[in-house]
Amino acid sequence: MPTFKGHQKGAENIKNLIKWCKDKRVKTLTIFCFSTENWNRSKQEISYLMRLFQKAIKDNFKRFQNQDIKIKIIGQKERLPKFLQKEIAKAEKATENKKEMTVNFALSYGGRAELVSAFQNIVAKKIPPEKITEKIISENLWTSDLDLIIRTGKEKRISNFLIWQAAYSELNFSPKAWPDFTEKDLDAAFKEYANKKRRFGK
Repeated sequence: MPTFKGHQKGAENIKNLIKWCKDKRVKTLTIFCFSTENWNRSKQEISYLMRLFQKAIKDNFKRFQNQDIKIKIIGQKERLPKFLQKEIAKAEKATENKKEMTVNFALSYGGRAELVSAFQNIVAKKIPPEKITEKIISENLWTSDLDLIIRTGKEKRISNFLIWQAAYSELNFSPKAWPDFTEKDLDAAFKEYANKKRRFGK
């Protein structure tokens, strides 16, 4: 089937994922939607995706608002089209005080770009080099640490996703393509995670 059809089905499955995670009391969910490297795709595909993101946010942010879900977009927002930036600002403002769950949409996101942004922030704050700690770097990132990364598809890599935060994350690789990922697959990933002994080097 056409690539665009896969993108559309994938967007529909994001709604399912958010519901599954909320039902399971997940506090923070971060979804990798569009990477800094994805800008190298065809102009036609990029244009389609930007409109798809706009529609998804516009159609769903009121539902998130009613369900006490905070929406946050992480990534290089300035690279996104103005029409999408406007929709993002509206959704973030409307849900900024929601507390039951936070959903991060990673748009024009790259782990290395995030680190560059963090270092630039630190320099701008004129923090002396000897005062820079892991805690200060973490405070200047777009989002905080995470416990579990689920990667769908055949690849077994994190592809520049949250590379600082993933230092001690558990990794789960599902052979299924994202549009085919089900709640049963999510349950299996959570079960595997629950059986891990996380020692953090101890």
